[in-house]
Amino acid sequence: MPNKEKHNAIIASALALFSKYGFHNTTIAQIAKNIGISAGSIYSYFPSKNSLAKAAITFVTRILAKQLRVINEKEASSQEKITLFVQSYLTFVSKHPEMIEYFFKVYLTNKEIFSEEGKSGFELAQDFINEVEKLIDDGVKSGEFRAGNFYIAFSSIVGILGAITFLSGEKVLDKNLDIYTQDLSNSICRALS
Repeated sequence: MPNKEKHNAIIASALALFSKYGFHNTTIAQIAKNIGISAGSIYSYFPSKNSLAKAAITFVTRILAKQLRVINEKEASSQEKITLFVQSYLTFVSKHPEMIEYFFKVYLTNKEIFSEEGKSGFELAQDFINEVEKLIDDGVKSGEFRAGNFYIAFSSIVGILGAITFLSGEKVLDKNLDIYTQDLSNSICRALS
């Protein structure tokens, strides 16, 4: 397995196990066994379980950032971009629930891991945050969204999507999340307008 492929396989294994069992109940040995490598091999990529947990945040948010970057580059209104992003996000949640569940089971409940040495969780998600900021700024420039505090606008987007993700994970919603796309998009656009 090439280095980048092994690096990503380790993160994917960690995401699956962290989201299922939690950070403290998952060992490096379990992560390694899950993909058929030695625990020592993991340490050649990540010096600690904490550093692996942080890399997982960056891994997931870079995927979301890449999807949003493609949307941001489209010739479309900001409201249409919101709808495209919501569709993209819901598809991602449906295909990779473990990646989103990771935020709920590990990141939000183990903040001490992410406040230790090095970058905070917010900094680890910087690529995604930058793309959300571009989406909001473009909407303000076009007059579709009102100018305001970025953190409030950011929360209006990720708060709504986070809540729907939570409800989906709790099996409260219909399995086909696509049916919520337009309502979610409208709610986000109203919050930003």
